[in-house]
Amino acid sequence: MGRCVPEENKTALLMIDVQRIREGFKSSFPIFVEGKRISYAYKLARETIVSEISISVNPPRQPKATRKTTCKICLDDDINENQMFCVGKCRHRFCSDCMRRHIEVRLLEGSVMRCPHYRCKTTLKFGGCINLLTPKIREMWQQRIKEDLIPVTGRIYCPNSRCSALMSETELSISTKEDEVRRCCFKCGQIFCIKCKVSWHSNLSCNDYKKLNPYPTENDGKIKALANQKRWRQCGKCQHMIELSKGCVQVKCRCGHKFCYRCGVQAGGCKHGHGLPPRPPPPPPSPPPTPVNICCIFFISSILFGLFVYIFLLINRKH
Repeated sequence: MGRCVPEENKTALLMIDVQRIREGFKSSFPIFVEGKRISYAYKLARETIVSEISISVNPPRQPKATRKTTCKICLDDDINENQMFCVGKCRHRFCSDCMRRHIEVRLLEGSVMRCPHYRCKTTLKFGGCINLLTPKIREMWQQRIKEDLIPVTGRIYCPNSRCSALMSETELSISTKEDEVRRCCFKCGQIFCIKCKVSWHSNLSCNDYKKLNPYPTENDGKIKALANQKRWRQCGKCQHMIELSKGCVQVKCRCGHKFCYRCGVQAGGCKHGHGLPPRPPPPPPSPPPTPVNICCIFFISSILFGLFVYIFLLINRKH
């Protein structure tokens, strides 16, 4: 009846179906029935069917024209109302294509799945949007749900580039006491080191392996060089890269670890306190032109000027 907004998505979807059914009748009056009196609802339904059959001799009613509405994202004003997607709790409506692209972008950014309406904080649920998603987006969302269930510090990805399966550190059981850091991927079966997060190094300890291979892959070296150039900091707990664009130098990683962005020491363990992040160094000034370059430029300019005068004299002599 529009007096209140249901809090559960299933209830909201059910109310939408009821409203669509009511639009098919000339007149309708909603009645709330308890679960124990469901037989009363069946009785009313049978009476309604009988009444519809009894007046079928009348000429058929013209189908109701579908109302048009406007999507607030793409501003298309020629969309049928029954083709709009309605967010369960806040009741904001958008076209299916815009909602599908919005969900895909939020998944790629790793952002919170919320309603695209301005300043709306309603969270989108996977069950309420499942009929809207493509198989690719559905798989991405399921992977996101799986990642959210695992703490950041407990997430482990298979080092095999063709696999990269997500695993939880607690799920990886220890086979023997000697193999405290040796694990096996659940998906591809590759053996890797849970401490170094790389393929298994059988004849080397973790410290020796890091000394011989400071950058296990080519991309690791590129990321490290880019981090040094951009002055990024690496969290001492979860080893994720963090960039501070503005604000205080006392930062908090998504894993909960607090540290100083200037020196990387745990919060409270340095004398930097609170302040702005250090500015990146200015680009080096361009070197001044050498005397040799000046002489070359003067010599070339003299030659061009002489050619110009010679051509000018030839033209005047002909005239």
